[in-house]
Amino acid sequence: MISRSLFTENKKLRVFDFDDSLVKTNSFIYITNSKTGKNRKLSPAEYAVYKPKADDEFDYSDFEQVKDPQEMKRLTTVLKRMIKTNRGKGIYILTARSKYKPIVKYIRDIGINSNSVYVVALASNNPKDKSNWIEAKIDEEGYDDVYFADDSIKNVEVVKRMLRSKDVKFRVQHIKEHKL
Repeated sequence: MISRSLFTENKKLRVFDFDDSLVKTNSFIYITNSKTGKNRKLSPAEYAVYKPKADDEFDYSDFEQVKDPQEMKRLTTVLKRMIKTNRGKGIYILTARSKYKPIVKYIRDIGINSNSVYVVALASNNPKDKSNWIEAKIDEEGYDDVYFADDSIKNVEVVKRMLRSKDVKFRVQHIKEHKL
């Protein structure tokens, strides 16, 4: 008997992080410790490894817009190539930001058809939320070939661990600081 899988194409899911993966911005997370009154300003990369203190209060207002964007061309080139190859099917920007419209405007500004990529704003920086979102796509929509790119090692590790438990082909890429 001939295997049915020989006649079916893989269903590809391509997921890209936004901040410090596709674009560098002048957006910061502002932290005020209510007990000490001490203020801090962290970049997304610094925040990704920050260990919150009990009395920290966070201000994410910079992320309601895309401030002074600088395209990270190495990964946006990969995104554009995947859009062309997959004809825009199964391609997502998955961000911890709470608003998706500024990202849609930005990708249009750099020449990407916003109908070719879906932007999902999770409003959460918890790595498990990104992993759960990808897992739901696999379980509910039948994706069996997954690519995930993110600058946060926490996100990369949690997603990779989840993918290892699935019967899918996958590639997870940790985006390290690189030239624009």
